[in-house]
Amino acid sequence: MKLHLKRPIAFFDLETTGINVATDRIVEISILKINPDGTQDIKTRKINPTIPIPLESSLVHGVYDKDVLDEPTFKAVAKSLCSFFEGCDLGGFNSNRFDVPLLMEEFLRADVPFEIEGRSLVDVQNIFHQMEQRTLSAGYKFYCGKDLENAHSAEADTIATFEIMEAMLDKYKDSALDKGDGTSYTPVENDIKKLGEFSKRANNADLMGRIVYDEDGTPLFNFGKHKGTSVEEVLDKSPGYYTWMMNGDFPLYTKKVLEKIKLSILQDKLNSK
Repeated sequence: MKLHLKRPIAFFDLETTGINVATDRIVEISILKINPDGTQDIKTRKINPTIPIPLESSLVHGVYDKDVLDEPTFKAVAKSLCSFFEGCDLGGFNSNRFDVPLLMEEFLRADVPFEIEGRSLVDVQNIFHQMEQRTLSAGYKFYCGKDLENAHSAEADTIATFEIMEAMLDKYKDSALDKGDGTSYTPVENDIKKLGEFSKRANNADLMGRIVYDEDGTPLFNFGKHKGTSVEEVLDKSPGYYTWMMNGDFPLYTKKVLEKIKLSILQDKLNSK
């Protein structure tokens, strides 16, 4: 079943130096843009991460230091990539937990504005795991009936992710899940916004889930000694915690969100006077 699109969606995959969103870098990126008229554009390129690629990472994705020596840095291609992503929703495999946060970090380091607000984030892995509980290669075999060749190459994984998404639309078009209150709903609909909502595992304020929203929309810390406590309460009682986080080894986007929340709290206090 073909995706119903009101605007383009860009499925993408990153190969990286490691799995630490705050410190690791992209070594290869592949983007498959699907347009509402059904046409497709694909962009794949290697990136010089400016740091050594650990051997254990190279053994997984096949990209070694010598392969990126003469490639551009992310900063050099950031504006072009941002333009390619313009107006697109985003899709990927485990993308909400890793690829989107790391991509955002790279754009922030390059000082290129790239906003995710207003975009639907469709994580095919989240849908897959909720419906079948398996992996990308197994998912490709299960949904598409084909073996995934060149697994862990960015382009092969990106194309496979998109093909799985379309196969899911056919398989689950009449599937229903129990809401837990005796009623049921169809979770996998041919609607990018709804797929993005179903892909979410938590109501995160930042991309890594360090800060989340409760049912009333109040931002709470979701880690450490203040887990479950509102950001406003923590900043009021322990103002040094903000400084500790802003100077700590947290993702830049988490810091950006925390700063925005703090400014919003201060503005609300000024308005209430």
